[in-house]
Order: sequence, then C-alpha cells, then structure tokens
Amino acid sequence: MYRESHEDLVHLFKMERVLVACTDIDGVMQTFNINHNPLDWRLFIDSSKLSLKAVPLHNGKTLPSIPVGNSVRNKESYENMKILIEAFNYDKFKWQICSDLKVIAILLGLKQGFKKFCCFICELDSRARSLHYSKQY
Repeated sequence: MYRESHEDLVHLFKMERVLVACTDIDGVMQTFNINHNPLDWRLFIDSSKLSLKAVPLHNGKTLPSIPVGNSVRNKESYENMKILIEAFNYDKFKWQICSDLKVIAILLGLKQGFKKFCCFICELDSRARSLHYSKQY
C-alpha cells in the first residue's frame, strides 16, 4: 500500500527538462482537502548542494507544506529558477517569495560576482571592528 500511495498524484506532476514540477497546484490542494487561497500562502525556494526545491508554505502554519518543484543536481541559477517558476505557472498564484538573500538576488537580477556582501546591510566586514558604527554610506 505504501509503495503505491503516490500514484493518485503522478498525473499532477510533470518533468520539465531537469526538473519535476507540479502543473496543477489546485488539483494537489483538492486531493489533500485544502481550501487554496493564494493570499494565505508564500513560496519558499532554496537549494542545497544536491537539489533545488520549491515549496508553498501556509502563512498560519496550520496546513502542511506541499513540494511543487524539485530538481536534483541543479545549482541556484536564474535559468533553473525560471524553469521552476514557469513550470508551475507562478503568474497565476503570485505568492510572496521567501528565501535566502542569494536566491532573492538571483530572482531580482542582481550581480552574482561579489557574494560576500550581496545586501547593503551587510557591507561592513565583521572583522573590521574599528569601522563599525563610524563608516557612513
């Protein structure tokens, strides 16, 4: 029984190049008996060394998170995130995106060359104690 429990959801997912993504998010929500209001959800995108993931999270933390995109052996790049977002039709839901600063910088099109200080808040080097609170930008 446990080996075949996913078979009722297989038709809702599709392989897009190197990515498996949900093509019918409303269908997945109905399968789990969840009333889906896009304003109550936010999209979490992150990657580890081996995979890129996208998961909608409920704002009230009362409903389960449902993976809608997964890619093995893909890095965080604009091209991979574009494939991910287009695969599950992000324009239909317009969820708020929550992620780390690297992913947000990629999605906003910021330069990736200098990753140590990708945020204006992080411009001060933590080791330069003499410059803290004295350097103005």
